[in-house]
Amino acid sequence: MANLSIKNLFKSYDQKNYAVNNVNIEIANGEFVVLVGPSGCGKSTILRMIAGLEDITKGEIFIDSRLVNNVSPKDRDIAMVFQNYALYPHMSVFENISFGLKLRKFSKEEINKRVNDASEILGLTDLLDRKPKQLSGGQRQRVALGRAIVRNPKVFLFDEPLSNLDAKLRVQMRTEISKLHKKLGTTMIYVTHDQTEAMTMGDKIVILNNGEVQQIDTPMNLYTKPKNKFVAGFIGSPAMNF
Repeated sequence: MANLSIKNLFKSYDQKNYAVNNVNIEIANGEFVVLVGPSGCGKSTILRMIAGLEDITKGEIFIDSRLVNNVSPKDRDIAMVFQNYALYPHMSVFENISFGLKLRKFSKEEINKRVNDASEILGLTDLLDRKPKQLSGGQRQRVALGRAIVRNPKVFLFDEPLSNLDAKLRVQMRTEISKLHKKLGTTMIYVTHDQTEAMTMGDKIVILNNGEVQQIDTPMNLYTKPKNKFVAGFIGSPAMNF
């Protein structure tokens, strides 16, 4: 587990316009925080800067009070789950989940233990010998989660992981990720454009628009006490009329 602090964060691709504009977010140990907003609001860019996949124009990111601006992604102790699963088609479920551990030279015994523990949590024990093409979309996403879990990271990052799933499976996977958070107690940062996902999963929600934070609050407070017109219109279904 880890706390995470984002201070005065800016991102510009042309030195004129800011995709992320002076963002400040404090995330406590073990918190489940959702970044939500319309397309182009900067939420995925923030996640990629936390992961070290995007350079920071200005500002600072701290993980457990350690400044990580110039720390390489592999040394940040973070695991990321993407929308497209990113599984190796020629490898079995076991091989996909264990691949990162093998690269880090973990012992065979430790790899087996971690993969078996993660598989039990995610209900993959009977699927370890299968290839990705033999799995459903939900099962593939569980494999991607398993690959992240075995890392035992300080922070999990989720970049719209359920976007490729149908509506029924999305609801099921939301529940599974929430249960996973309760079981592991690890800090999780989750990006989505779906306000229903945000409201049902997050301890705390960060609403973004045009690269700026509009409000950071609990789901109930966002719904009952929106700070501005954008938040009032964005949260709730059907949307509020003005």
